[in-house]
Amino acid sequence: MKLSMPRFDQAPVLVVGDVMLDRYWHGGTSRISPEAPVPVVKVEQIEDRPGGAANVALNIAALGAPASLVGVTGDDEAADSLSNSLKGAGVRALFQRIAHQPTIVKLRVMSRHQQLLRIDFEEPFATDALALASQVDDLLEGIKVLVLSDYGKGALKNHQALIQAARAKGIPVLADPKGKDFSIYRGASLITPNLSEFEAIVGGCADEHELVSKGAKLMHDLELGALLVTRGEHGMTLLRPDHPALHLPARAREVFDVTGAGDTVISTLAAAIAAGEELPHAVALANLAAGIVVGKLGTAAISAPELRRAIQREEGSERGVLGLEQLILAVADARAHNEKIVFTNGCFDILHAGHVTYLEQARAQGDRLIVAINDDASVSRLKGPGRPINSVDRRMAVLAGLGAVDWVISFPEGTPENLLREVKPDVLVKGGDYGIDQVVGADIVKAYGGTVKVLGLVENSSTTAIVEKIRKSE
Repeated sequence: MKLSMPRFDQAPVLVVGDVMLDRYWHGGTSRISPEAPVPVVKVEQIEDRPGGAANVALNIAALGAPASLVGVTGDDEAADSLSNSLKGAGVRALFQRIAHQPTIVKLRVMSRHQQLLRIDFEEPFATDALALASQVDDLLEGIKVLVLSDYGKGALKNHQALIQAARAKGIPVLADPKGKDFSIYRGASLITPNLSEFEAIVGGCADEHELVSKGAKLMHDLELGALLVTRGEHGMTLLRPDHPALHLPARAREVFDVTGAGDTVISTLAAAIAAGEELPHAVALANLAAGIVVGKLGTAAISAPELRRAIQREEGSERGVLGLEQLILAVADARAHNEKIVFTNGCFDILHAGHVTYLEQARAQGDRLIVAINDDASVSRLKGPGRPINSVDRRMAVLAGLGAVDWVISFPEGTPENLLREVKPDVLVKGGDYGIDQVVGADIVKAYGGTVKVLGLVENSSTTAIVEKIRKSE
């Protein structure tokens, strides 16, 4: 399955559900309390992060998709903290504030990246279900996907009213279910239980065959469009009526903290589906995103650059030979990670020691090196009949194998000026005895504030000299 980055900016999603505040107290521990055999934490930092449905909306916004959120909170400082955080992230948050009840807060005491204690502040909310349903109905216009983020805390009282309102407008409904009664999600387009939640409904599954069989029955009984079972280290299983099961392996390189992983899955799914992706593709993207988030500490959002880089790694385009569109995306991702882009160009017909040394020096001018090479017709015009010795595909393959080179691209013109206008590298590098003003494209790069550098060449290293030597020896 080939992965690509969706257009999240045109994928508005509405999230409805249980919002909460994840609060972290960070500090060092250097002694045991004299009052009891427990460590003493000296709190040095307090950190607030949106949790539950708020984390789902935050993840959607972090991917670049327009996100709206409807939920229930108290009328207190924690609700203010949530509102400010979400507003700062670009989420349109609409809370039903209930006086004299606390906003749900999960307080974690952390020391040296380890959770020592969690303290929950919560009471079931007396949600006005009719008012919430009416509010959601007013917001559905223009929405591409509705997400029900259910933590069983009381915000969602009438799931069917929300599901039917969305279906009446042709809007897919995704639900992250909780509890032991999944009938409340009847008619949803997709539900995403984890394995333990799924088995609590259908019974234990001895193997994948049984999981698929019981999942098919659940979909039939509840008239579900699809079912995604997240299975921890065993990955995910997507079930759809009249389709074979799709089993995806876990992508995590190292599991550091599973907090919020389910939120990441459903948020990536929702944004991808809203962007027009087919369900298997959306699930594969969600699987990649989950692999990223479990390598982070605490509730965390996945950014578009992080997901794009994971896609590039998956597709083998993190390095190597790229087309122009791929290169522009790779450069944008690198810049999002504060990496400096270096650009050089040439024919590179027969790669020799001088080229290798020069490219290593060029790479040292920044974090990423683009090597643009003349295509075969362009080389012939520049070097004359009989050149190039090696075709453009072979020249690019050899350059892509060098450790100093990140990306290789070819161009048909005599100069790389069009590429420079598209890519806008931070540094343009050329080797030889040129003055900076003699470097082709220097005026383009300097005009937008880039840097131009001329590096020396290794003596007695020349492709033309090598070609002549070979010809004389024949």
